[in-house]
Amino acid sequence: VQLVESGGGLVQAGGSLRLSCATSESIFGVNTMGWYRQAPGKQRELVALITSGGVTNYAESAKGRFTISRDNAKSTVYLQMNSLKPEDTAVYYCNLHKYSMNYWGKGTELTVSS
Repeated sequence: VQLVESGGGLVQAGGSLRLSCATSESIFGVNTMGWYRQAPGKQRELVALITSGGVTNYAESAKGRFTISRDNAKSTVYLQMNSLKPEDTAVYYCNLHKYSMNYWGKGTELTVSS
């Protein structure tokens, strides 16, 4: 399974950006997809999850600003990020959790300037 993230870049504080993660195989069925991030010098942390049933879960830092969604027909998961802050600067990774297996993308970098 391959996951390819896109959509990162440089944005000013207060701006918006949408990340996409395309998978190499269908994401129909029982699975959870998520976005994680890793800032320089910090551990990777959860940003948001979405189950195959559409149930979502967000880190406190993401609540009210970020929205995760998935398009099963396109085998793609999205992360809409609004009101971005400099502390959102990180490499964002897509994750697929399926049948006790975890698959990761290589990440897309987001820099939020103040």
